[in-house]
Amino acid sequence: MISAARSRRTAPGLVFLLLRNSLAFFPCQRRQHIVVPRQRTNLRIQHPTPNTFALLSTQPRIDDSESNPEAQLELFWRARQDCWRPDVRDVEKISWGMPAKKKGTGSRGIPHRLNEDERRAFDQARRQGFLQVKGSSWRSQRRDAPLLNTYRSLMDALGRPAIVLHKLNPSSIDAVDGEDVLVVDISPLRYPDEFGRVAQKVKDVVLQEMQVEGQVALEESQPEDEEDEMDNLQTISDDTMYETRPIYQLPPYSINFKVTRQQGKEVGKLLAAVFETMEEKAAPSKKPKGIKPGKSRRSGGYGIG
Repeated sequence: MISAARSRRTAPGLVFLLLRNSLAFFPCQRRQHIVVPRQRTNLRIQHPTPNTFALLSTQPRIDDSESNPEAQLELFWRARQDCWRPDVRDVEKISWGMPAKKKGTGSRGIPHRLNEDERRAFDQARRQGFLQVKGSSWRSQRRDAPLLNTYRSLMDALGRPAIVLHKLNPSSIDAVDGEDVLVVDISPLRYPDEFGRVAQKVKDVVLQEMQVEGQVALEESQPEDEEDEMDNLQTISDDTMYETRPIYQLPPYSINFKVTRQQGKEVGKLLAAVFETMEEKAAPSKKPKGIKPGKSRRSGGYGIG
């Protein structure tokens, strides 16, 4: 009886010893984790720096003007920074008839409010880099061209020339053999001493690339209709005037090109790339809240077309 009880107690121990010894003959293989080291590269992504006024860069540039006309133009044109300029947000506000924060952005004598058709053309011009208008864009209700005034103020805020393609009716007085007129106003650059050189360069490049001749057209300034405005303009020099006066008080310095409809668009795209006037991320304009019609279509109210 005693031997049977002992055998019952030692049976589990013998089984355990047999299992342990059997596992010794078949060792388990452990998983080996292979660590692959990451290869580091010395690549650096260079982000282009924003060039608000397209001034001459301090870094040396490769002169490839013979092969690239756009690089040829970039070497010489610039815009003044130490001068009065409107804010882009204020230009958008006065286009809706709202008051601007910066004094001098708008004027009661110079209309800037846009109607629905002009608003679409204005938004399209910001994306394409040049404005397309029908005829002279004159509006009899305003006795002026609000679209041209607003677009010129926008280019002055950005420090860029204003490029406008006038689509003329073949039966109109200004049309010659069914041709349109592309106007490049370089007065927003605000360097009057360099206007002649810049205009000549633009004419040479357009003639070389598109075989279209240009002609410089000068116009007299049309300041605000105030009593002492003419006296103030006569007492200051041209250089000081371009430093302190709003763009609607400065005379345009334009280069006119007589082109066909297709030539006008191609030249407009070329000059838009040269002067960097395209705003690819420009969103369509949205009517601000609280805009109400005014009393007079000539001088009063907000949001009148």
